[in-house]
Amino acid sequence: MKRALALSLVTGQFLLLAALAFIPHGTLWFTNVGVIVAAISLGLVGAVLVVLGVIKLGSALTASPIPREKAQLVTTGVYGLMRSPIYAGLMTGGVALVLVGASAWHVVAWVALVGLLSMKTRWEERMLLAEHPDYRSYGARVGRFVPGIGRLAAGE
Repeated sequence: MKRALALSLVTGQFLLLAALAFIPHGTLWFTNVGVIVAAISLGLVGAVLVVLGVIKLGSALTASPIPREKAQLVTTGVYGLMRSPIYAGLMTGGVALVLVGASAWHVVAWVALVGLLSMKTRWEERMLLAEHPDYRSYGARVGRFVPGIGRLAAGE
């Protein structure tokens, strides 16, 4: 059951990212030079967060929210700034696709992606709390997707 839910979340995540990339362009706003520059900038920031997160996790990396057994808790590098930089990077890159896509469907897909990644993160963090005694103090110091925002409370 646990693995099936994990697979469903990962599949949903990739389907929503694909939707953001392939939904037809809309007309909610003009995609002028400013919008394109903002989209490229956000896309680059998102890509950097994903790459740094992947590199820093090393052998602990998994698309599944179920942490790898006996993997070390990574709290340095980009993980010293935010607990979920890969998900933050996907959300940021998603905003870039929304800006370029300019449709209500892009906005809906991005909101669904943020909801799914938020749910996936909370579930993953419950497992990390059970696996790593230091996770609670780490989570109290470091924000979830944005530095300083979404820190764990003592009773969370």
